[in-house]
Amino acid sequence: MNQPTLETKRLILRPFSLADAHDVQRLAGAWAIADTTTGIPHPYPEGAAEVWIREHPRLFAEGREVTFAIVRKSDGALIGSIGLVNISPGHQAELGYWVGEPFWGQGYCTEAAWAVLDYAFGTLGLARVYARHFRRNPASGRVMQKLGMTHEGCLRRHVVKWGKLEDLELYGILREEWRPVARP
Repeated sequence: MNQPTLETKRLILRPFSLADAHDVQRLAGAWAIADTTTGIPHPYPEGAAEVWIREHPRLFAEGREVTFAIVRKSDGALIGSIGLVNISPGHQAELGYWVGEPFWGQGYCTEAAWAVLDYAFGTLGLARVYARHFRRNPASGRVMQKLGMTHEGCLRRHVVKWGKLEDLELYGILREEWRPVARP
């Protein structure tokens, strides 16, 4: 089974291709992106984007992850990434995303996340989706709140980022809570 492509009013969420590697390195490699994510390094190593993209089909085939390139319909620009990781079939998955700094504040992340949650609950039949963000990155938390996710707590000093202990705010949403949420 091939990974699907999802569509919203302004975006196409599609599988990454190796042709996206340069843009991934440029966008994800920005300090502002690496600083607010748990797993993106800075500087972004040469060739790391290709390695990351090559892993996607296997992880999707194994049912462990689904990662989408967020592409703007109007001009085909790659603006970020969104997906589900740690998928436990029939149970739950973690929503994760990053959007390149030039595209912040335009509602793209929330719009993409709506489509991914529809996929998680409708296609994958998950019961729950959760997401986490650094406490010092409230903009990511606002995306989760707009999706109707419930704040479930704080994982205090849960990760180390660049030698510093970081708190992670945890949000979650259940399948039965998803449908009643009014979309923007």
